[in-house]
Amino acid sequence: MERALEAWRGRGPGRSRLRTLPGWLRHTLILVALGAALGLGTLVVYLTGGTRYAYPYLMLVPVLMAAACYGLIGALIAAVVAGGLMAAMPLDVVTQQPQSTLNWVIRLGLYLSIGGVAGGLFSLLKRAHSDSEIIARSDPRTGLPNQVALEEALRRCLSRRRRQRRRVGLILVRITDIAEVLEALGPEASDALVVAMGERLRRQDARIVEVFRYSNAELFLLLEAVDPPAIRRIALRLAEAGEENLVVQDVPLRVQLAMGSSWQASEAMSPEDMIREARVALLAANEKHRSHCHYTADLTQHRLETIQLISRVRRDLEAGKFELHFQPKLRLADGRVCGCEGLIRWHDEAGGLIPPGSFMPKVENTTLIGPVTRFVAGEACRFAGRSDGSVSINLSVRNLHDDELLDALQALVERQGIAPQRLEVEITESALMHDLFVAKRALERLRGFGIRVSIDDFGTGFSSFEYLQHLPITGLKIDRAFVRGVAEDARAQRLMACLVDVGHALELEVTAEGVETLAQHRALCRLGCDQAQGFLYTRALPEADYAAWLRGHRPEAWLTAIRQEG
Repeated sequence: MERALEAWRGRGPGRSRLRTLPGWLRHTLILVALGAALGLGTLVVYLTGGTRYAYPYLMLVPVLMAAACYGLIGALIAAVVAGGLMAAMPLDVVTQQPQSTLNWVIRLGLYLSIGGVAGGLFSLLKRAHSDSEIIARSDPRTGLPNQVALEEALRRCLSRRRRQRRRVGLILVRITDIAEVLEALGPEASDALVVAMGERLRRQDARIVEVFRYSNAELFLLLEAVDPPAIRRIALRLAEAGEENLVVQDVPLRVQLAMGSSWQASEAMSPEDMIREARVALLAANEKHRSHCHYTADLTQHRLETIQLISRVRRDLEAGKFELHFQPKLRLADGRVCGCEGLIRWHDEAGGLIPPGSFMPKVENTTLIGPVTRFVAGEACRFAGRSDGSVSINLSVRNLHDDELLDALQALVERQGIAPQRLEVEITESALMHDLFVAKRALERLRGFGIRVSIDDFGTGFSSFEYLQHLPITGLKIDRAFVRGVAEDARAQRLMACLVDVGHALELEVTAEGVETLAQHRALCRLGCDQAQGFLYTRALPEADYAAWLRGHRPEAWLTAIRQEG
């Protein structure tokens, strides 16, 4: 009985194989098995002497089998057949003594009652199982098919399409700003938005056969009879459809969609392969700031290289293969060095330097940015304790959310016994605008410690001057893009003058980075820029080389160069 229940629920190996058969064949096999059980039971009763003995109760086995397979109706039919067979059986086979009518009627009643109870119980179990199957395969908040349903549907489609040679596609859609809807209107509105968006996307192409909710902000679209060019065209239509407003709770909403897609490139692909590839493509779309990206093999290779790189960063940070190099900042008014920027450098296995641009953007997207920033801050504060002038370091978006790191900066300054204003942190505009409230709170904490704060790469981000008056900053660092043409381009000069004037109007110290020529240096002096930094003076140097450069630096040489202009 227990084995029959397990098999019926689909946990037994026989049941799982049976469910893969066509319906007509499956029912035929079950009916043959029931007929065989009834015949075998009748034969056993006859060979053991007739219904006088206890063996007629063996006929309950096919009755219970019918109850397990076909519920109440099947159990009652099997009970009637079993009762009829036993009614035709003599009471004693040897003497051929017939049964009394009461005898076989009571037996029939017993079969019917036991079969009816068992059939009713199995019917209830089947109904409950069916309900649980629906619940297990549906998102409880929206009713859309969920991850379990997606994997099963993919498995069926992949199996069917292998025979028909029609390929399957998958598009993962992320509603990137659903968190704002959740905060503003609540979870009911965000769920309604997902349902409405799913319905709209499904209508965009007949090859989209089903929409699945994978997470709060993600939908999977299953496509049939497609190839990569078709998937790209469909994704383009989906992006256009996503741009249109949706009315949710009487509020018109316009959301942004990011998509990654995969395709059944080979017959050996599994549902897990396609889901993974679609997710890798979505991550690539986010990194490249595109609305859609289709999976290619090099995306996986890129992910693998990133994982290996991050693993090496963690290992080499502990092994002491990172160090800080220092690039000076010159005060343009007198040519003196007023400070420097500490820039992280990484030594590879051969002793060479790995460029920061090849690993820091990846590190900034992981929790490893915390230990790396602590290392940079510690080295900068130790350097400041051994030298004059200020030292600036860079903070990332994640750093602004790390209260422990902000406290650690104060502790480092106090431990080294340096004036807090000798440490400066530089933060890009994009990091500030990622979450202006959190950024403002973090900067206020830093300024409360006495640490100076400067906006890095100014002018390349949101370029909105309104927010500057609300942030507790002390300086602006103008991006090298505005310095490049300042020597010969009149428009570049006017733009640089505007940026310098904005900084001075807010009583901020203005630094220009990326100075590479003497003509740029002279132009910045004319425009009233406070400080400059770049390869014209020197590249970033190890501490010993930086100290040697300082000893050889002659401020008067730069003043003379300005006077000799023209």
